[in-house]
Amino acid sequence: MKTIVVKLGSSSLTDRSGKLDRSKLKKFSKEITSLTKKKNKMVIVSSGAIVCGSSHLGISGKPRTIPEKQAAAAIGQSRLMHEWELAFREHGITVAQILLTRDAIADRSRYINARNTMLQLLSHGVVPIVNENDTVSIDEIKVGDNDTLSALVASLIGADMLVLLTDVEGFFMKDEDGRPALVDEVNEVTREMEVEAGRPSEQGTGGMITKLQAAKIAMDSGITMIIAKSSDGKSISAAASGKKCGTRFLPKVSRLESRKRWLAHGLPRKGILTIDGGAETAITRKGGSLLAVGVLRADGEFSAGDAVSVVDESGKEVARGLINNSRDDIDRIKGLKTDAVAEVLGDRSAAEVVHRDNMVIL
Repeated sequence: MKTIVVKLGSSSLTDRSGKLDRSKLKKFSKEITSLTKKKNKMVIVSSGAIVCGSSHLGISGKPRTIPEKQAAAAIGQSRLMHEWELAFREHGITVAQILLTRDAIADRSRYINARNTMLQLLSHGVVPIVNENDTVSIDEIKVGDNDTLSALVASLIGADMLVLLTDVEGFFMKDEDGRPALVDEVNEVTREMEVEAGRPSEQGTGGMITKLQAAKIAMDSGITMIIAKSSDGKSISAAASGKKCGTRFLPKVSRLESRKRWLAHGLPRKGILTIDGGAETAITRKGGSLLAVGVLRADGEFSAGDAVSVVDESGKEVARGLINNSRDDIDRIKGLKTDAVAEVLGDRSAAEVVHRDNMVIL
């Protein structure tokens, strides 16, 4: 039995004219129902609201302005949910609508409430249909694309697997002859892969680059992620059963507990701390907190309590956590031992820049 999040993009749900294709929804609902009958818990992150609404507003193509997108989403979301409800009703499955914004994930209490609601629905055999709340989303609270949203949802509920269905077989890299070749398995998302991924897609807001960003979130959270072709018809089942399917991204760590997952990706990062080798060893191998003496440099604008990335001298991220000091204080105490920090700030505990309990190792 697994908890599986399935992301369906606009290209997987629409026909050649760009309109919602009911036959595709029926196909996916049938496959997902078969997995629920095998005791799997299934969540769908579904695009398509703006597509549904655009046609009813007489907008050809993709809406360009934020008001147009929000108006299309306001009309289209209810229509999209109605179509999903009809598709699953044939199989006796109840669906539930979950609309999220970034701030619902960043705020710890709202994060817990969203998690508890979704887990309760899953315990009753309900299939949650998740989308971003595009009607009210603005840049400050917007996730931006459903690839990222699906990874955040998978992390939110502690899923075992995330399946991103798209219109290609998986992730491709050029081989020695310069020809695109399917990558079967990925242990780490590299800079070369991100360059190869290119630009976002025309139909949706994502593309391969956002799928790689989603992979980072999933892998950091201890979740297996798979990119597979939606038109294959059995990609979700194949992924769930462990069969070779598309591109499989392997988790970097065992599945993290809820608060660690929230620390890893639930919060927007406000700054970056570059640390030396001694500090890296202390936090990654010895289970210690990050002390001021090991901090080489601070970038970004942050206050005490904000989330920051911790990177080594090469720029590789090794941890994330909640910082105990402001940017100004870090600039004053970086590289100083505990006694010296006490002299500068009048507080020995201020030398503990990120406490172990408020940090997750990546």
